[in-house]
Amino acid sequence: MTDSMPTIHPAWLRLTHWLNVIAVVILVMSGWRIYNAAPFFDFKFASEITLGGWLGGAIQWHFAAMWLLAANGLIYLLLNAGTGRLWTKFFPLSPRAIVTDLRTALRGRLSHDDPQQYNSVQRLAYLFVMVDSVLLVLSGLVLWKSVQFPLLRELLGDYETARRVHFFAMAALVGFVAVHLAMVALLPRTLLTMIRGR
Repeated sequence: MTDSMPTIHPAWLRLTHWLNVIAVVILVMSGWRIYNAAPFFDFKFASEITLGGWLGGAIQWHFAAMWLLAANGLIYLLLNAGTGRLWTKFFPLSPRAIVTDLRTALRGRLSHDDPQQYNSVQRLAYLFVMVDSVLLVLSGLVLWKSVQFPLLRELLGDYETARRVHFFAMAALVGFVAVHLAMVALLPRTLLTMIRGR
């Protein structure tokens, strides 16, 4: 019976998704510890939700997860583009369709009958997180090797601006994850499809 069910998420997609989950959790928690060492706002993150124990340890965790996110993200993008999934799952996308689906979703009437099809809000959210992840990597490169990437540093303003870009891009990613988890809680079968693929 299960074999006759269509594959919604291929194995490569499920693998890259779960590797990204691991990378993002490590990056966010270690990033909060790194931020706490030199905060630029009037708050710090509770040490219980950070990773690394101290600045050096947090940086080591951050770099390890950075490579995982960058490599895994590149594989994800290449496979999405190479299989044609990028164009069929996330496009077409229009402002009118986004507004219509958003209004329908806010009224609690957005249909989720076909898990193989993304609505316009989902398409926009997933495209946003792809772009946001690229911005995180680029701004992270400036923070890691500012002297080696002078053009990139200047494009982002300067080192301190790159820190803020990195922080807000991280905050946007955390916001996406929070909404994503809320949607999974409302539709638990989406979690099962990301585990089983069907």
